[in-house]
Amino acid sequence: MTTMAWLIVGLIVLPCAFLVWSLVAVDRRGFAAVRNNLGRGLRLADGVPVGTGSSSSADAKPSIPLGMRLTPKGYTGWLDKILARAGRPARLPLERVLVAKPALALVVGVLGIVTVIKSPSPQSVLFVVLLAALAYFVPDILIHGRGAERQKAIELELPNTLDQMLISVEAGLGFETAMARAGQNGKGPLAAELMRTLQDMQVGRSRRDAYLGMAARTDVPDLRSFVRAVVQADVYGIAIANVLRAQAKQMRVKRRQRAEEKAMKLPVKVLFPLMFCILPVLFIVIIGPAAINVMKNFVGAF
Repeated sequence: MTTMAWLIVGLIVLPCAFLVWSLVAVDRRGFAAVRNNLGRGLRLADGVPVGTGSSSSADAKPSIPLGMRLTPKGYTGWLDKILARAGRPARLPLERVLVAKPALALVVGVLGIVTVIKSPSPQSVLFVVLLAALAYFVPDILIHGRGAERQKAIELELPNTLDQMLISVEAGLGFETAMARAGQNGKGPLAAELMRTLQDMQVGRSRRDAYLGMAARTDVPDLRSFVRAVVQADVYGIAIANVLRAQAKQMRVKRRQRAEEKAMKLPVKVLFPLMFCILPVLFIVIIGPAAINVMKNFVGAF
């Protein structure tokens, strides 16, 4: 076999074996830590001191997944942030995305190498490298787009949700109960975020931290403003009904302003398709017959 053939075999076999090992390998330390935590809860329920457990399970620490160890921490944090903004899809956890990115780049790179191996050139090799790099960042682009769509949906749902919460509070319900009612009646991403915030408070998280966590996950300016107002009302003892009424009115005004802004941008966006797609066709239809007649007259005259 030639050197190029051995290089191709190495580029295919070794990364595939590495990815299969990373997916199949069992995290025994993580399982041991989970068993230790569960056993600690059972021992506390039975009145047994926590330190009586086995020392090996107590000292076990969850190991870091392989994809996180091979990816820079800053990039992993940014990817986790955009996953939270996208609602953390169940089929796309962070560990799976970190494994799928190099796997996708590897597949594209191998296909590109197989395609250009018959007639290699610097331009084709550069094209394969750029295509593999683009394939590596395709999951980021898809997740970022999904997160942007989710943010827009939250912005559209926020005024109506605040109106529902205001009606519930004025009817005599508490703020958390009104939030739960709005979350149960809603079907969009904002309803899911409200229910998750309530679940965070039920497991022991403070109200302030739960509200700020919701604002940080969604990264929507309007929702962040509402959360800041609710936190300040909770600190200074302001009536929550007044806060909800002011915030609902402000959100409706912002929604109308966004609609007016989009309507004002529409003529500019339509200008280029109109100039390059519609007007040339109209000119051909209107001026074309006249131009044909003129040409016939000139041909007949000469």
